Amino acid sequence: MKILSECNLSEIIVEILNGKIIVFPTETSYGLGCDATNQKSVDEIFKIKGRKSDKPMLVVVPTIEMAKKYLKWNQTLNKLAIKYWPGAVTIVGEARSESLANGVVSRDGTLAVRVTDFPLLISITEKIGRPLVATSANISDVGEIYDADEIYKTFENRPAQPDLILNYGVLPKRQPTTIIGVVGGKFSVLRQGELKVEL
Repeated sequence: MKILSECNLSEIIVEILNGKIIVFPTETSYGLGCDATNQKSVDEIFKIKGRKSDKPMLVVVPTIEMAKKYLKWNQTLNKLAIKYWPGAVTIVGEARSESLANGVVSRDGTLAVRVTDFPLLISITEKIGRPLVATSANISDVGEIYDADEIYKTFENRPAQPDLILNYGVLPKRQPTTIIGVVGGKFSVLRQGELKVEL
Protein backbone atom coordinates (compact mmCIF):
# COMPACT_ATOMS: atom_id res chain seq x y z
CA MET A 1 0.00 0.00 0.00
CA LYS A 2 1.33 3.37 -1.03
CA ILE A 3 0.37 6.36 1.11
CA LEU A 4 -0.04 9.87 -0.28
CA SER A 5 -0.11 12.63 2.33
CA GLU A 6 -0.59 15.32 -0.34
CA CYS A 7 -3.17 15.17 -3.10
CA ASN A 8 -1.48 14.67 -6.47
CA LEU A 9 -4.56 14.58 -8.68
CA SER A 10 -2.75 13.61 -11.89
CA GLU A 11 -1.11 10.63 -10.16
CA ILE A 12 -4.45 9.55 -8.67
CA ILE A 13 -6.14 9.67 -12.09
CA VAL A 14 -3.39 7.60 -13.71
CA GLU A 15 -3.61 5.00 -10.94
CA ILE A 16 -7.40 4.69 -11.26
CA LEU A 17 -7.30 4.42 -15.06
CA ASN A 18 -4.62 1.73 -14.68
CA GLY A 19 -7.02 -0.34 -12.58
CA LYS A 20 -5.65 0.46 -9.12
CA ILE A 21 -7.73 0.46 -5.93
CA ILE A 22 -7.56 3.65 -3.89
CA VAL A 23 -8.74 4.85 -0.49
CA PHE A 24 -10.00 8.43 -0.37
CA PRO A 25 -11.92 10.80 1.93
CA THR A 26 -15.62 11.35 1.19
CA GLU A 27 -18.50 13.44 2.55
CA THR A 28 -18.78 10.91 5.37
CA SER A 29 -16.01 8.38 6.12
CA TYR A 30 -13.08 7.11 4.07
CA GLY A 31 -14.10 5.36 0.86
CA LEU A 32 -12.59 2.56 -1.19
CA GLY A 33 -12.88 2.87 -4.92
CA CYS A 34 -11.90 2.18 -8.49
CA ASP A 35 -13.03 2.72 -12.07
CA ALA A 36 -16.60 1.37 -12.09
CA THR A 37 -16.18 0.10 -15.65
CA ASN A 38 -13.19 -2.10 -14.78
CA GLN A 39 -14.45 -5.59 -13.85
CA LYS A 40 -11.09 -6.80 -12.55
CA SER A 41 -10.79 -3.81 -10.22
CA VAL A 42 -14.37 -4.15 -8.94
CA ASP A 43 -13.78 -7.86 -8.27
CA GLU A 44 -10.64 -6.92 -6.32
CA ILE A 45 -12.60 -4.56 -4.06
CA PHE A 46 -14.94 -7.41 -3.17
CA LYS A 47 -11.86 -9.44 -2.15
CA ILE A 48 -10.35 -6.56 -0.17
CA LYS A 49 -13.55 -6.02 1.81
CA GLY A 50 -14.49 -9.70 2.11
CA ARG A 51 -17.85 -8.62 0.72
CA LYS A 52 -20.47 -11.00 -0.63
CA SER A 53 -20.85 -10.81 -4.41
CA ASP A 54 -24.62 -10.32 -4.17
CA LYS A 55 -24.20 -7.03 -2.29
CA PRO A 56 -23.59 -4.36 -4.97
CA MET A 57 -21.49 -1.23 -4.47
CA LEU A 58 -22.54 2.34 -5.11
CA VAL A 59 -20.84 4.77 -7.47
CA VAL A 60 -20.33 8.53 -7.45
CA VAL A 61 -20.51 10.89 -10.43
CA PRO A 62 -19.87 14.64 -10.71
CA THR A 63 -23.10 15.76 -12.37
CA ILE A 64 -26.75 14.88 -12.89
CA GLU A 65 -25.97 14.73 -16.62
CA MET A 66 -23.55 11.85 -16.05
CA ALA A 67 -26.04 10.10 -13.76
CA LYS A 68 -28.55 10.19 -16.63
CA LYS A 69 -26.12 8.17 -18.77
CA TYR A 70 -26.23 5.29 -16.32
CA LEU A 71 -29.74 5.37 -14.83
CA LYS A 72 -33.09 4.97 -16.57
CA TRP A 73 -34.59 8.36 -15.86
CA ASN A 74 -38.17 8.83 -14.70
CA GLN A 75 -40.28 11.61 -13.22
CA THR A 76 -39.73 10.54 -9.60
CA LEU A 77 -35.98 10.28 -10.04
CA ASN A 78 -35.87 13.67 -11.75
CA LYS A 79 -37.77 15.35 -8.91
CA LEU A 80 -35.44 13.87 -6.28
CA ALA A 81 -32.30 14.66 -8.28
CA ILE A 82 -33.25 18.32 -8.67
CA LYS A 83 -34.04 18.59 -4.96
CA TYR A 84 -31.14 16.65 -3.39
CA TRP A 85 -28.24 16.44 -5.86
CA PRO A 86 -25.41 17.12 -5.50
CA GLY A 87 -25.38 15.93 -1.90
CA ALA A 88 -25.38 13.07 0.58
CA VAL A 89 -28.20 11.08 -1.04
CA THR A 90 -27.70 7.86 -3.01
CA ILE A 91 -30.43 6.86 -5.43
CA VAL A 92 -31.00 3.26 -6.52
CA GLY A 93 -32.64 3.02 -9.92
CA GLU A 94 -32.68 0.84 -13.01
CA ALA A 95 -29.31 0.72 -14.79
CA ARG A 96 -29.30 1.75 -18.44
CA SER A 97 -25.64 1.19 -19.31
CA GLU A 98 -23.91 -2.10 -20.06
CA SER A 99 -20.47 -0.56 -19.63
CA LEU A 100 -20.42 -0.83 -15.83
CA ALA A 101 -19.00 -3.85 -14.02
CA ASN A 102 -20.99 -6.63 -12.40
CA GLY A 103 -21.07 -5.93 -8.68
CA VAL A 104 -21.75 -2.28 -9.43
CA VAL A 105 -24.84 -3.14 -11.42
CA SER A 106 -26.74 -5.60 -9.22
CA ARG A 107 -28.15 -8.92 -10.39
CA ASP A 108 -31.63 -7.39 -10.55
CA GLY A 109 -30.36 -4.71 -12.94
CA THR A 110 -30.31 -1.81 -10.49
CA LEU A 111 -27.57 0.71 -9.83
CA ALA A 112 -26.84 2.94 -6.80
CA VAL A 113 -25.61 6.42 -7.77
CA ARG A 114 -24.72 9.58 -5.88
CA VAL A 115 -23.94 12.95 -7.44
CA THR A 116 -21.20 14.03 -5.08
CA ASP A 117 -20.66 17.51 -3.69
CA PHE A 118 -17.23 16.61 -2.27
CA PRO A 119 -14.57 18.62 -4.18
CA LEU A 120 -11.97 15.83 -4.41
CA LEU A 121 -14.48 13.31 -5.76
CA ILE A 122 -15.86 15.87 -8.21
CA SER A 123 -12.33 16.42 -9.56
CA ILE A 124 -11.57 12.69 -9.82
CA THR A 125 -14.82 11.75 -11.55
CA GLU A 126 -14.63 14.71 -13.94
CA LYS A 127 -11.09 13.73 -14.94
CA ILE A 128 -11.76 9.99 -15.43
CA GLY A 129 -15.03 10.75 -17.20
CA ARG A 130 -16.89 7.80 -15.73
CA PRO A 131 -18.40 6.64 -12.40
CA LEU A 132 -16.14 5.88 -9.46
CA VAL A 133 -16.91 3.05 -7.05
CA ALA A 134 -17.20 4.58 -3.57
CA THR A 135 -17.82 1.92 -0.96
CA SER A 136 -16.77 2.31 2.68
CA ALA A 137 -13.07 1.59 3.29
CA ASN A 138 -13.47 -1.21 5.79
CA ILE A 139 -13.94 -4.95 6.13
CA SER A 140 -17.49 -5.91 5.22
CA ASP A 141 -19.99 -5.55 8.10
CA VAL A 142 -17.48 -3.54 10.19
CA GLY A 143 -18.21 0.12 10.96
CA GLU A 144 -17.01 3.07 8.89
CA ILE A 145 -13.42 4.28 9.34
CA TYR A 146 -12.56 7.97 9.74
CA ASP A 147 -8.79 7.69 10.37
CA ALA A 148 -6.34 6.91 7.54
CA ASP A 149 -3.87 5.28 9.97
CA GLU A 150 -6.59 2.88 11.10
CA ILE A 151 -7.27 1.95 7.49
CA TYR A 152 -3.62 1.06 6.98
CA LYS A 153 -3.63 -1.10 10.11
CA THR A 154 -6.88 -2.78 9.01
CA PHE A 155 -5.50 -3.97 5.68
CA GLU A 156 -1.72 -4.30 6.20
CA ASN A 157 -1.79 -8.01 7.09
CA ARG A 158 -4.53 -9.06 4.68
CA PRO A 159 -3.76 -10.83 1.38
CA ALA A 160 -5.86 -8.35 -0.62
CA GLN A 161 -5.07 -4.68 -0.01
CA PRO A 162 -5.76 -1.27 -1.55
CA ASP A 163 -2.97 0.05 -3.79
CA LEU A 164 -3.06 3.65 -2.65
CA ILE A 165 -4.27 5.51 0.46
CA LEU A 166 -4.93 9.25 0.35
CA ASN A 167 -4.11 10.26 3.89
CA TYR A 168 -6.30 13.16 4.96
CA GLY A 169 -5.81 12.36 8.64
CA VAL A 170 -8.88 12.00 10.85
CA LEU A 171 -12.17 12.99 9.21
CA PRO A 172 -15.16 14.47 11.07
CA LYS A 173 -17.57 11.68 12.01
CA ARG A 174 -20.73 11.88 9.94
CA GLN A 175 -23.54 9.41 9.35
CA PRO A 176 -23.57 7.43 6.10
CA THR A 177 -25.53 8.85 3.19
CA THR A 178 -29.26 8.29 2.90
CA ILE A 179 -30.13 5.65 0.26
CA ILE A 180 -33.45 5.79 -1.55
CA GLY A 181 -34.98 3.58 -4.22
CA VAL A 182 -36.90 4.73 -7.28
CA VAL A 183 -37.22 1.42 -9.11
CA GLY A 184 -40.33 1.40 -11.29
CA GLY A 185 -40.93 5.01 -10.29
CA LYS A 186 -41.76 3.95 -6.73
CA PHE A 187 -40.10 5.87 -3.89
CA SER A 188 -38.70 4.04 -0.84
CA VAL A 189 -36.10 4.78 1.85
CA LEU A 190 -33.56 1.93 1.89
CA ARG A 191 -31.19 3.44 4.49
CA GLN A 192 -31.82 6.53 6.58
CA GLY A 193 -28.74 8.70 6.87
CA GLU A 194 -28.18 12.20 8.19
CA LEU A 195 -30.42 13.77 5.56
CA LYS A 196 -34.17 13.07 5.59
CA VAL A 197 -35.50 12.70 2.05
CA GLU A 198 -39.09 13.48 1.07
CA LEU A 199 -40.81 13.63 -2.31
